[in-house]
Amino acid sequence: MKLTGAQIMLKVLKEEGVDTIFGYPGGVVIDIYDELAKSDIRHILVRQEACAVHAADGYARAGNRVGVCLATSGPGATNTVTGIASAYMDSIPVVIFTGQVPTHLIGNDAFQEVDTVGITRPCTKHNYLVKRTEDLARVIKEAFYLAASGRPGPVLIDIPKDVSVNAIDYKAPKKVKLKTYNPTYNPNIKQVNKVVELIKKATNPVILSGGGVILSNASKELTQLARNTQTPVTSTLMGLGGFPASDPLWLGMIGMHGTYRANMSTGECDLLIGIGVRFDDRVTGRIDAFAPNAKIVHIDIDPTSIRKNIPVTAPVVGDCKVTLTLLNKLLKKEDLGDLKKKRKKWFAQIADWKSTAPLAYNQGDAVIKPQFVVEKLYELTKGDAIITTEVGQNQMWAAQYYHFDKPNRFITSGGLGCMGFGLPAAIGAQLACPDKLVVDVAGDGSIQMNIQEMATAVQCGLPVKVVILNNGYLGMVRQWQQLFFDKRYSETCLEHAPDFVKLAEAYGAVGLRATKPEEVVPILKEGLFSKDTVIMDFVVEKEECVYPMVPAGAAVTEMLLT
Repeated sequence: MKLTGAQIMLKVLKEEGVDTIFGYPGGVVIDIYDELAKSDIRHILVRQEACAVHAADGYARAGNRVGVCLATSGPGATNTVTGIASAYMDSIPVVIFTGQVPTHLIGNDAFQEVDTVGITRPCTKHNYLVKRTEDLARVIKEAFYLAASGRPGPVLIDIPKDVSVNAIDYKAPKKVKLKTYNPTYNPNIKQVNKVVELIKKATNPVILSGGGVILSNASKELTQLARNTQTPVTSTLMGLGGFPASDPLWLGMIGMHGTYRANMSTGECDLLIGIGVRFDDRVTGRIDAFAPNAKIVHIDIDPTSIRKNIPVTAPVVGDCKVTLTLLNKLLKKEDLGDLKKKRKKWFAQIADWKSTAPLAYNQGDAVIKPQFVVEKLYELTKGDAIITTEVGQNQMWAAQYYHFDKPNRFITSGGLGCMGFGLPAAIGAQLACPDKLVVDVAGDGSIQMNIQEMATAVQCGLPVKVVILNNGYLGMVRQWQQLFFDKRYSETCLEHAPDFVKLAEAYGAVGLRATKPEEVVPILKEGLFSKDTVIMDFVVEKEECVYPMVPAGAAVTEMLLT
């Protein structure tokens, strides 16, 4: 059976279960787009290529599958880099297809030629330049396997035009088997037994849960471990939802804008169990002062992450779900004794920290507080929405005041901190979960990074909601200028922001605005329960800051509280 490269690509994508591709057409991928038009794979036309990757990212997270996107060569390919880097930092399985000039022109500075493989090598799990049509099916199979297995991540396939056009006698590729790639799913039993003994001896333990728990679908096993061993749980930004926020053992988020009790618990614990975390700088603060009294366990499928940033007492290389299942099996209830009684003083101390400095704000009668908007959003949705965010203060307030009981409900650019992520990610999440309410919590600065994707949402008939916390500033940078640069607000004042209500209407969406506290709930109700794409513009306190805050170079326990 003779098939062109484009036909082979679509055939293999169907075999991989792909039903949606996000993309933007161009000359060297026109043959692929022609085949897409004949296919039953749904194509979502974004308005900028980075947004194709962001949307595939949101689709992957919300739908718990591999996201797929497609862009042309040259600027189309280079535009994807920001989205790829964000997916790479957050370990999200995305396969990115880019077009390339014909193989005989590679290296000749042909029109719209760039070294896409070279450019994306540092921010992909792996990438390919396919030089023969005969290799295309195998490469696509390998890409999906690599993206979803081990520590997930983005994989890029660069396809020259002649590879997509040439016809060959198609042979189905064999099952993927890569000799040099063998992720360790099953942990070393000796190391797991060490963890068991450390848990039994600890009086002041804390579990630190990360994005790896969600990626490995290990939330149930984590919750079982915490409850059986009576161990309080904190989490990174990427780990929110991995442990239910309504559980009494929940400490809140850790790190630069973490809760007082979470950060203080880390400083005073005698055992810290890190599960699927990177221990990045926003979590640890000053390394030499992080968990100074604790023995540290680190469970992660990626061996290069262990001991990368902090010393570890008990390293465990393995899949989070597999490892936690084994750990729960070994930690028999009859051997644990009355841990609740043993840790009575520890829980009393945590309760004291919670009462000393709870997350709090004062909502007066005059100006809307951004925290109030997020709190009311949580109450009205009963915590059952999928929340995407932009990056900045809006992101932190969403993390602090919207309480996640389930995984895959909080979708944010954690590692890269990419402004403009939230709206395209919300589009991807809505397509993955059409029956769910999807809300992008945004700032008036970050929403303008990719506001053109309102056209995508409206064209696709997606009821995505955008909640803008409009303070007239690039809020997080302004906060640093306020606290550390004598209020010199250098280039952070957004004096000429658009009228977001009119802008929504220009795109064919619904635009709503609240300027007073008493308007917040009615506007949220009207917007959230609409069947249309909606922008809700909340004009909030201009100089509100995100607290707690750990200043740069400080220990995670050295927080500014007001």
